[in-house]
Amino acid sequence: MNPIYEDNHIIVAKKEVNILSQADNTNDKDMLSIIKGYIKEKYNKPGNVYLGLVHRLDRPVGGCMVFAKTSKAASRLSEQVRNRSFKKTYLAVIRGALEGIDGTLKDYLYKDTKTNMSSVVRKNFKGAKEAILDYEVLAHENNLSLVKIKLKTGRPHQIRVQFASRGNALYGDQRYGVDVNKHGQQIALWSYEIGITHPTLKEDMRFTCMPPDEYPWNLFNI
Repeated sequence: MNPIYEDNHIIVAKKEVNILSQADNTNDKDMLSIIKGYIKEKYNKPGNVYLGLVHRLDRPVGGCMVFAKTSKAASRLSEQVRNRSFKKTYLAVIRGALEGIDGTLKDYLYKDTKTNMSSVVRKNFKGAKEAILDYEVLAHENNLSLVKIKLKTGRPHQIRVQFASRGNALYGDQRYGVDVNKHGQQIALWSYEIGITHPTLKEDMRFTCMPPDEYPWNLFNI
């Protein structure tokens, strides 16, 4: 593993698609374990290695992730997530075209924990949470659009649900775009850029990570 950035407090790495953010009962590879192993080997650390999981990416989604190497860094980065100063920008390829070149999507989402599915609901629906994102259309090819997305809130499957609810399911999304995507297609959603305030230096930092050079990403001049 080659980190995008590393110091004594944080480590930034690229999560490959279909790697878990954190271990589950499948015993499949996960980013937390991979990076702990990297730190243990690089610094010859005995015993358990501390690594704080500050945010997650869905298993099929790849791209930039930030991890905390100290509990102090974890606490301060988690606070940035809570107060929404932790900036997350994604790239996605969606089906069809959107009206205009940019806009904001606002919905209320409810997650069904039994099915692990989120859906757009009324504001007064019990358990509903507000979901907001800004988007910019970067290009359009072959009835597919490349969009840059800035999350204002971080709800489960938010990007996937909000675009799918408007008839613009993400390319390859097997969960929310089953009617328009073929089995086996990889979802085109990528954690492109993360912006944080460094937990100890107090400097604003941005980290970027490009999507793979493969279809449908390579339709566009990213």
